[in-house]
Amino acid sequence: MFITLFSFTLIGLINEFNAFQSITSIVKESVYEEDFVFHSNSYIYDEDGEIISDVYSNENRIYVPYNDIPQMFLYAMIATEDRNFFSHKGFDMAGITRALFINAEKQGIEQGGSTITQQLVKNIYLSNERSYNRKLTEVLYAYHLENLFSKEDILEFYANTIYFQNGVYGIEAASRFYFSKSAKQLSVSELAFLAAIPNNPTLYNPMISPENTHRRKEWILTKMFEMNYLTEEQFKTAKSEKIALTPTKKVDRFPDYITYIHFELEQLVGEQDGFNTEIALATTTEEKSVLLEKRRLRVDQLLKSGIHIYTGFQSEKQNQVIQTIKKHLPENDIQGVAVMINHYTHEIVAITGGKDFNKFDFHRGFQAYRQPGSSIKPLLVFAPYFAETNSPINKSISAAPFCKDSYCPQNYGGSVYGNVRIDVALKHSYNTAAVRMLDEITVEKGFSYLEKFNFAKTVDEDYRLPAALGGLTFGVSPLELTKAYTTFANDGIFQDARGIQKVVDQNGKLLYQWEDKPKQVWSSEVNEKMLNLLTKVVTEGTGRKANFTSSYIGGKTGTTNEFFDLWFVGLTENYTTGVWVGQDQPQSLASINSRSPHLLIWRDIMKE
Repeated sequence: MFITLFSFTLIGLINEFNAFQSITSIVKESVYEEDFVFHSNSYIYDEDGEIISDVYSNENRIYVPYNDIPQMFLYAMIATEDRNFFSHKGFDMAGITRALFINAEKQGIEQGGSTITQQLVKNIYLSNERSYNRKLTEVLYAYHLENLFSKEDILEFYANTIYFQNGVYGIEAASRFYFSKSAKQLSVSELAFLAAIPNNPTLYNPMISPENTHRRKEWILTKMFEMNYLTEEQFKTAKSEKIALTPTKKVDRFPDYITYIHFELEQLVGEQDGFNTEIALATTTEEKSVLLEKRRLRVDQLLKSGIHIYTGFQSEKQNQVIQTIKKHLPENDIQGVAVMINHYTHEIVAITGGKDFNKFDFHRGFQAYRQPGSSIKPLLVFAPYFAETNSPINKSISAAPFCKDSYCPQNYGGSVYGNVRIDVALKHSYNTAAVRMLDEITVEKGFSYLEKFNFAKTVDEDYRLPAALGGLTFGVSPLELTKAYTTFANDGIFQDARGIQKVVDQNGKLLYQWEDKPKQVWSSEVNEKMLNLLTKVVTEGTGRKANFTSSYIGGKTGTTNEFFDLWFVGLTENYTTGVWVGQDQPQSLASINSRSPHLLIWRDIMKE
């Protein structure tokens, strides 16, 4: 009987040992170094290096390496959470035994006896369930972690993952959230104050129960002193120090510009990582959708890794543009946007999405495609005409009635003209002259110049004479049109304007940067003629209300049929700006056309 009982017991022990070995193997196979790459906040900066947007969703975390974590904070956590941290192998048998006796006495799970490593395991892999099964799993994971990482690594992970209430994770984000400064700038007392929160974030929430936080802070300082982490003088100084919270809110300003930057970031990543090429070559809607989702996930991954996005944004100009549009468009149902580009740096310094714009709403600045009206003439007709014919600006051109293949355009108000000079035809925006000029050089030749501006929605059906007056299938966006006009400011050379200067990682390593190459669209001689003509539009023609004293000023108006859209795009010595006014569901703006809000908006923006 004894031999039989012993045999069964031995078999049971072997099975238990095999089961333990199996669990250990599963734990080893379940732990990866990639699990310890944590989300971190990303930031968007203006041209002066000021943060204009903290980018994070649910977890406010600023990941910092071990050497940037204040030593006194680590001492505070070790003194109160895990005194034997540097000597154990992931679990503390004395602590576990003590917890078992207390739990037996209380007839429940009252204490866990968890080490810092076990707490890290719980944060990464396990739930907050209180059970012995979970505790055993926790111990196994902790033991394996201690073999995989150094003690310093584990402290780094722990300090960056613990929860400080109010959506804040990690010591650096907590320091900036509660004290508006880096953790390296905190005093011993302030560090102990923060160290009090993770033990029970709800109970020790300093925004609601600061007295609880202060009480635990005092206890933490005492434990640090007992462990000889503080001298008597440091201890007394820390206990007597008054704690003053200076909480900060998430920085998220200028929704118009930030929304655009998120869009441009996706385009930049797509361009550099090859997604855009694959999307363009996709043959089915399903294939394209899959690629678009992959690109979006890649950008999301980058933003969670803690990148820094530097832009050419100028807050003063953005604010001025927003206020100017509101001033000249008080009507609730009429929208207006403006895009401002520094045509020397090729940077978008301001862009609006519409009045009272909310982040990630439909952005009229780059997502609204509207008929450009006569504002397309300098790009599609006049500059190409000069380039192809080498004509002088005073050449005579017929503005008489014109018909071809049943297409018979009319001048504004049905007016009829005879022969006029080319500069007169542009400054007064004679339609019949423009259509006749495009017909002379051919539609295909005119579009060969327009193609260089990368308009996203020009299609084969647009290659017809009505395009000379802005008659396009889908139209253009205010951003696209403004970008194209920067060519006049750059001696006939086009270079795509961007908002993003560069994207770097947390260590300052360059990740992404636009590699746009300038394209010669027309010659310097042609460009000089166009600058002359655009000036006359403002000083003598349809754009007179936009005029003011400047070393250079020029531009072109655009009005679509039935006054659905009002445009003005022009430039001064430093900036090119485009303004669009209209309604989201196109309706006539005849009631406000006489006061020319698009011209007044442009003038007031550029005068500043």
